[in-house]
Amino acid sequence: MFKCIYNGEKEKIAGKNAFGAAIKKMVASDPKVVYLDADLMNSIGTYGLDKDYPDQIVEVGIQEANMIGVAAGMSAAGMKPIAHTFGSFAGRRVFDQAFMSVAYAKNNVVIIGSDSGINAAYNGGTHMPFEDICLYRAVPEAAVIDATDSAMLSSILPGLVERKGLTYVRICRKNCVAVYSEDSTFEVGKANVLKDGSDVVIFAAGYMVAESLKAAALLAEEGIDAAVIDMWTIKPLDEAVVLEYAKKCGAVVTAENGNVVGGLGAAVAEVLGEKLPTPMSMVGIRDRFGQVGTVDFLAEEYGLTAAKVVEEAKKTIARK
Repeated sequence: MFKCIYNGEKEKIAGKNAFGAAIKKMVASDPKVVYLDADLMNSIGTYGLDKDYPDQIVEVGIQEANMIGVAAGMSAAGMKPIAHTFGSFAGRRVFDQAFMSVAYAKNNVVIIGSDSGINAAYNGGTHMPFEDICLYRAVPEAAVIDATDSAMLSSILPGLVERKGLTYVRICRKNCVAVYSEDSTFEVGKANVLKDGSDVVIFAAGYMVAESLKAAALLAEEGIDAAVIDMWTIKPLDEAVVLEYAKKCGAVVTAENGNVVGGLGAAVAEVLGEKLPTPMSMVGIRDRFGQVGTVDFLAEEYGLTAAKVVEEAKKTIARK
């Protein structure tokens, strides 16, 4: 069960610190759990763990593709590997190894891509992954997750190492907006209805969940009743909730911190196109590269804001 505590405030614990604490707890409680990193342990809260757990923490260095091959080999040997690097590298750079050595070979590896979408901020366009969801959605039998906040991340990580096959998880390293209580639990493949509504439904993921909740409050001031659903599991997608709320509301908006091509918007559109054609709009990156800037600047630049969600919601309602 989950509890939504959204009030617009940032998390008290940075994502990287929550991640590091979760990894430490997991390796301490299960000798089969192994953690691999590509020279970014200082950036993700796992620095120094190799001293206490030298047989379970592996610093591979700046060779991300090799890291995924090593993780696949560890899985084949009966270990439970988690491999981390920035999302830009966790998607583009390691894709062949992830596809062949992990997914195709039926190995079980959790790949963590941090600084997803505009959260890469000052690291700029080379380190700003808009396409990672699209890539991993195309991998047969893979799971694709966009973690909403640190509470969710801490809750789901232990269970993910028990999953079969390839699991890709986007996470935020910094202090994102808090959405869930620390005692919340989640089920892969099950969307979370954060706010019910009848005029329009907003399917959001990751960074855009908080923006969508803000948008729903703004819409309510104008008498528009918007449902907000956290589609944190982009694959497997909760098709039942997509169809239920598309039918109930008659207008659909998707909101994501990534490319709408092959992303959450595409996933929802595929379901509706085949089973329940519904007026729909997508809020997300449209055929653009990343750039350097603050998260606030980038959100405005790419239209990843509550105001944009409100705008698209009104347009979509008008098309009913």
